[in-house]
Amino acid sequence: MAFSKINIDVFRSINDLGSQFSALNPVVIFMAEYMLFFICFIIVLYWFTRTTKNRRMVIQSLCACALAEILGKAAGQFYSHHQPFAALPHVNKLVEHAVDNSFPSDHTILFFSIFISIWMVRKKGWWFWLVIPVCIGVSRIWVGVHYPVDVAAGALLGIISALLIHWVMPRLSIINRFLVFYEDIEQRILPFKNKSKSL
Repeated sequence: MAFSKINIDVFRSINDLGSQFSALNPVVIFMAEYMLFFICFIIVLYWFTRTTKNRRMVIQSLCACALAEILGKAAGQFYSHHQPFAALPHVNKLVEHAVDNSFPSDHTILFFSIFISIWMVRKKGWWFWLVIPVCIGVSRIWVGVHYPVDVAAGALLGIISALLIHWVMPRLSIINRFLVFYEDIEQRILPFKNKSKSL
């Protein structure tokens, strides 16, 4: 009961910011709803830099995301609740969302698993690769579609998955074979001389 109260209190403190700082709502809504397009752009951009390192990073990120989503679906079978706007009165609901299981936050899972994976490969710009997923998680609370516990669980699953895949990837020779095969075909179709260039 105490944990539930803390969860709701923290939710209220963040969600109420939508009323106190309404000028920021368009930015928060953009982050909560449309940053998915940004992450797709990042993935495509890194893939088409045509460097093996970046492509391994993309594969690692997507595998981490897939694992995190599987773990998230499993977690949702053991614990579930509806979105705050469907369960609490006077919620600032700023985006449309179906009523279903809110636990854990899929958006937070996706951004943490992919961005942490990218950071672990690139080893620089940690603030960017961490701050963005944190902002996404907070934005999902701000717009009224997730509790803090949903976001915290999503972040934890995303980080764990990124760490596991980062550890496993070097041991998967099939990834190297796939990249050699793919890049050989690509080089024949679209010759590219400087393959060592890194973004």
